[in-house]
Amino acid sequence: MMFHTQLPKTPRMHRSVLLTGAPSRRTALGHVCAVLCAACSFAAIADPAQDAVTGLQHEWEVIRYQEPAAEREKRFASLAAKARQVTSASPGRAEPLVWEGIILSSWAGEKGGLGGLDLVRQAKRLFEQAIAIDGEVLNGSAYDSLGVLYYRVPGWPIGFGDKDKARELLQKSLAIDPQGIDANFFYAEYLMQTRQSDPLPYLEKALRAPPRPGREIADAGRRHEVRALMDAIKAR
Repeated sequence: MMFHTQLPKTPRMHRSVLLTGAPSRRTALGHVCAVLCAACSFAAIADPAQDAVTGLQHEWEVIRYQEPAAEREKRFASLAAKARQVTSASPGRAEPLVWEGIILSSWAGEKGGLGGLDLVRQAKRLFEQAIAIDGEVLNGSAYDSLGVLYYRVPGWPIGFGDKDKARELLQKSLAIDPQGIDANFFYAEYLMQTRQSDPLPYLEKALRAPPRPGREIADAGRRHEVRALMDAIKAR
């Protein structure tokens, strides 16, 4: 025998309230959801580490392309200390490691000679750490920055330079960012130094590279370097 339990009928007005919720409660809930969504969106956008990296990047561009040559070494030394603080405050992040490495490499370039070898060794370790975290970060900048060190630094016993390793790293960068201005410029510079093949197609591609939002100073400076390298190649 089956038993049926008949629920008492709910008046029409009460059923409507149960199904839809009281208007005042719906409005309040909507406001709460809107506030929570706004808070979530802000949390997703706010990234203090990225903001700090952007600041390092901009300051590097100004020093590299707008500062008088006599002032660059001192300015890069100061910026390197700031970069170290950003990296220390952002464990596990690849971007600060890359930019600290770039700044140290630039500082070493201004020092010149054997005086910069300790700095480039530090930069090498930073690029390797960044690649271990995320090799594709910043469009492969860790790969091309490390590749540059391998073809510019003297080989053993003075340094760690290795042209074959440089080629491997620069080609990885090109695979990640085939149209990028930096990837093409550095590979062209490598080809010019090693005389392995014609660098001009890569320089032409670098000039056609799309502009990078917020990187106007760097883009203008790099294009100047691209044209200077093209002139040097044609004059050989």
